[in-house]
Amino acid sequence: MPYNRIKNTTVLVTGGAGFIGSNLCEDLLKYNNKVICLDNFSTGRRENIQDFLKDSNFTLIEGDIRKPEDCNKAMQGVQIVLQQAALGSVPRSLNDPATTNGVNVSGFLNVLIAARDASVKRFVYAASSSTYGDSESLPKVEDIIGMPLSPYAVTKYINELYAHVFGLNYGVKCIGLRYFNVYGRRQDPNGAYAAVIPKFTQAFMAHESPLINGTGTNSRDFTYVDNVIQMNHLAATTTNAAAIGQVFNTAVGERADLNMLCALLKECLGKYDAAIAGVPVKYGPERKGDIPHSLASITKAQNLLGYQPSHHLQQGLKEAVAWYWENLNDR
Repeated sequence: MPYNRIKNTTVLVTGGAGFIGSNLCEDLLKYNNKVICLDNFSTGRRENIQDFLKDSNFTLIEGDIRKPEDCNKAMQGVQIVLQQAALGSVPRSLNDPATTNGVNVSGFLNVLIAARDASVKRFVYAASSSTYGDSESLPKVEDIIGMPLSPYAVTKYINELYAHVFGLNYGVKCIGLRYFNVYGRRQDPNGAYAAVIPKFTQAFMAHESPLINGTGTNSRDFTYVDNVIQMNHLAATTTNAAAIGQVFNTAVGERADLNMLCALLKECLGKYDAAIAGVPVKYGPERKGDIPHSLASITKAQNLLGYQPSHHLQQGLKEAVAWYWENLNDR
């Protein structure tokens, strides 16, 4: 599906060695952009960007957004910022709120200040569906939020407030993208804070039972990474003045519960290994800070940015599972 893309531009991707960041870098390089990747490799992985290092349009700056000097160095000559650097995960923020705050708030502010000082044309940043907090309304509409349920959610809401203030007072053209449960190629299945889709996929591939927190009826608006790439391009290139300074749900507008997700994963993986169909699922206690249901309205993004998701859940899972099968070794 054709849509406006960033082309022939100098773009800074913070967190560019991470899951989403590396996918953005890869896509940007296809359109003759000069791509600067800033990453400290705390959660990003060198193998995610290894293939880009031989591209003369790609520059890696190993640095930390918590250091203003690193942000200023990375910002030289930049026209567009795609701010992806953050410490994700609700459980991680509950275990270590100070570090999450240091990266997600202080670091974010450093990048904003550097972008302001460099007079960048557009600042697109990764916001989060966690901002909806304890709001029970479905679907989630951008201007109706509740109280946050985790330190992580607090930090991502503060990002939106800072972006608003920098637009108001300094004229920085910011657009926030509230990501909903993003999944896809290069997403790490390992570690205590791994996302559910790669984690469950790896378990099934090893004929091990994935652990669902709760009864499996919690639902999410699972969003394939190509939809996120589209939204970043649209937010960075839009000429619609009404979109500037706004936040947009970045999702599909559909939800699936975890029991359904497991069934779909088994179906996709069955193409590679028929025995996976017989692997049972385990159930455990609910997880602190989790919301029961998440479903986005994408009407605002459709109306102001022209967004149309290219991948719904079954298509996205099919592509993601193909990548996981090829690249995950523990099978």
